[in-house]
Amino acid sequence: MAEHILFLTGKLAEKQLRSTIEDMAPDFDYTVHVLGVTVAALITADMIQRRLTDTFGVDRILVPGRCRGDLDALSQHFGIPVERGPEELHDLPEFFGKTRQRPDLSRYELRIFAEIVEAPHIDVAAIIRRAEEYRRDGADVIDLGCLPATPFPHLADAIKALKSEGFLVSVDSLEPENLLLAGRAGADFLLSLNEETLWIADEVASTPVLIATPHADMDSLDRVIAKMQNKGRPFIVDPILDPIHFGFADSIVRYHEVRRRHPNVEIMMGVGNLTELTHVDTAGMNAMLLGLCSELQVRQILATQVSKHACKAIKEADLIRRIMLAARESNRLPKHIDDGLMALHERAPFPLPLAEIQELQTAIRDPSFRIMISAEGIHIFNRDGLWTDSDPFALFPHLGVENDGGHAFYLGVELARAQIAQELGKRYAQDQALNWGIHGRSGEDSSVDPNCYTPQGTTLKASPSSPCPASSMSDKSKSA
Repeated sequence: MAEHILFLTGKLAEKQLRSTIEDMAPDFDYTVHVLGVTVAALITADMIQRRLTDTFGVDRILVPGRCRGDLDALSQHFGIPVERGPEELHDLPEFFGKTRQRPDLSRYELRIFAEIVEAPHIDVAAIIRRAEEYRRDGADVIDLGCLPATPFPHLADAIKALKSEGFLVSVDSLEPENLLLAGRAGADFLLSLNEETLWIADEVASTPVLIATPHADMDSLDRVIAKMQNKGRPFIVDPILDPIHFGFADSIVRYHEVRRRHPNVEIMMGVGNLTELTHVDTAGMNAMLLGLCSELQVRQILATQVSKHACKAIKEADLIRRIMLAARESNRLPKHIDDGLMALHERAPFPLPLAEIQELQTAIRDPSFRIMISAEGIHIFNRDGLWTDSDPFALFPHLGVENDGGHAFYLGVELARAQIAQELGKRYAQDQALNWGIHGRSGEDSSVDPNCYTPQGTTLKASPSSPCPASSMSDKSKSA
């Protein structure tokens, strides 16, 4: 027999809740019950115990995510499990694993080479520290970049030190002496060998990355591929990604042609030629390039973090490669898999329309300020009124906290967060830091379940003398 779930809600959300459940095509039975309140966020555990007189024979009760109170006590009272659902209705499908399972992001097939570009200028200890940072961000291979006409006397020592710490190592140079030294010191990969330097592959065991001379010459690339195949040695091919306006479009075509001509060879893409040389946020560029890699079975990339705007390129690539593999293997678009790369915007930034916020304000019975955002602006309200504007400074005269520095500071911080979120199209929740995906501290904790209730945050507690205490949504339902 299918599970029967009771969904408790408010009057305003009832229609949307029913529609959301129906769209899920659930494999459980359900009953939707309005608990005699207008706004679902005002429902409390005490209210449920007082007002819910019939559980409709269900197996489980699901209450709104913002419901406050002791649900364990409710479960004991009704004799069936009472659980919190997600804070927002649009997250309900993800809450039910039966209807949409979360993709497995523990797996990936693309290998990230992370280049330490300034390796000749820093000592071995600094190289190890940088390599450890890159490995934490997801790098699989540490690439030591050799600079033209720049001595690298500690190259061999750096390779040996990295190997002793368990790193895979590549060395990037066009100088034969550097590549030969690197191979003899134990480098796993050599970037890059061409028709003139292919002899180095006979001298060392390192896996070569092959390029053409000149780099756009497909016939030259075909020849070095054939020679390595005749040797029976592993190798990687790099058709070279060129920067925008310097051959970018042609280089994309070249990658496609290499895959067409050589269906089974390993290919590398140096994504840094785009992320470093284009002043645009790198997450989107990395996503597009790694999507191309996923389609063409390019399983190696060379990433760099030289420019300040590209300081998270490796971490971005690590998440993107997992998303792309999950999307491809499940034959789906790379959507609704993980939002960690949506730093500036979000799928549903304004969960409550202005009409529902206005309804919520009419139900408030205390002087504590609530702050919400919608497409119309920033809204701050309590029992005395609701004020809306896009400029926090325009809202300040309505707050009455001129003589209460602590609360003025608190409201200033929250209104600033709200302004940023409203302008960018991000989710804002009072007392919670804005979520910047993997680019912010809130993106570091992967154990947080976005469908679970968010605990009380940094609310500034009201002092006894404060005529206008500041409070978060987590405190509101106590007075309902």
